[in-house]
Amino acid sequence: MTILGDLLSTIFERRSGMAAPDRRDPRPTQDLISALVGASGEVAGLSAAGTLLQRYRDMDDEGKLAFFRHLAHDMNIDPDKVRETLAAYETAPGKTTYRAFMSAVEPDRQELIRRLNQIPRATEQLVRMRADLLRLGGNDPELQALDQDFRHLFVSWFNRGFLVLRPISWESPAHILEKIIAYEAVHEITSWEDLRRRLAPGDRRCFAFFHPSMPDEPLIFVEVALTADIPGSIQALLAGDREPITAAKARTAVFYSISNCQDGLAGISFGNSLIKQVAADLAADLPSLKTFVTLSPIPGLTKWLREHGIAIADADEKELRSLAAHYLLSAKRPDGQPLDPVARFHLGNGAQVHAVHAEADTSERGRAQSAGVMVNYLYDLARVAQNHERYATALEIAASSEIRGLDAAARKKGARKPAVEPAGQ
Repeated sequence: MTILGDLLSTIFERRSGMAAPDRRDPRPTQDLISALVGASGEVAGLSAAGTLLQRYRDMDDEGKLAFFRHLAHDMNIDPDKVRETLAAYETAPGKTTYRAFMSAVEPDRQELIRRLNQIPRATEQLVRMRADLLRLGGNDPELQALDQDFRHLFVSWFNRGFLVLRPISWESPAHILEKIIAYEAVHEITSWEDLRRRLAPGDRRCFAFFHPSMPDEPLIFVEVALTADIPGSIQALLAGDREPITAAKARTAVFYSISNCQDGLAGISFGNSLIKQVAADLAADLPSLKTFVTLSPIPGLTKWLREHGIAIADADEKELRSLAAHYLLSAKRPDGQPLDPVARFHLGNGAQVHAVHAEADTSERGRAQSAGVMVNYLYDLARVAQNHERYATALEIAASSEIRGLDAAARKKGARKPAVEPAGQ
């Protein structure tokens, strides 16, 4: 996969005739934008794109916001033209009328973003540009509409077919390892030694998706522990004094941390493809592996229990497990999806709620978000597609008999059925 990734990176980087950005270009930014969108010559277009991206990098937040507002307001669709071309297509469907309609419904700013992406390493800069837009845009409707154009293009550019899966090991380049430390979002990596414990032993794995035009920037990565049994504690899994086992003795692959790396790719889903690809690859490489599970946080458990008047201060471990199971199966958003974001992710992938564990994350963060409780989601490779289909069509949650029994115990004990959560939760 590394060879393929290098080949694709070379292809993506092979751009011709680009002139260096010209900071002395006297044209106002809006004129430079118009020149880029209207450019018919390749060299002129590449020069304008490079200059515009350099000018954007030099802007402060106020300048960036003005740039976004120009794209949102002055490069938007023309509703009258959309209506006119749609009426023409309805009257006489055909290639010409359809092309006119498609041209009308695509704002000029989409073409601007495409043309900016013609120069080397521009994709990475555009991802950062969207991160700025998300950070600065707030609840402005026009800027939110602009973000939909970025997202529409990124969904295509970061299609699974373009992504390259690479293993990350203790021997990986230092600049990649530094980013793994920086981007870890679930269980903080506190030092290089901590990172070494997660990567170097024979019973540890890490995999990341890369895009050929961003070869030094992981998009998302997953950390995997190979174990004999299904674990019920993150501190035991990551203990510095634990005794590693050989990969050949492992029966279980545990996905214990999944981290998205690029703020500018928010809403572009990679995790489902990553887990399924890694599970398939591990199953092929290590036939001894029979079980694929996560050890996942339950981010909103304590907040939800508190808001619904359910006391946990005096709860014993079994009661905490029952309450956690009840939350995972019963707390819903108005659209019927589980309230818990991690549950939505794994259930949407076709996983099953398999088991919950008290005292599983005794860190300050673990106590605060879930009273120390964690959950295993089981990826039964023979049932993933079936579970996904039932969840996608009927929001049916796949759960083990143990989880359903704990949920029933919580209901019997008096944990009342929750009201539907307000929109936006």
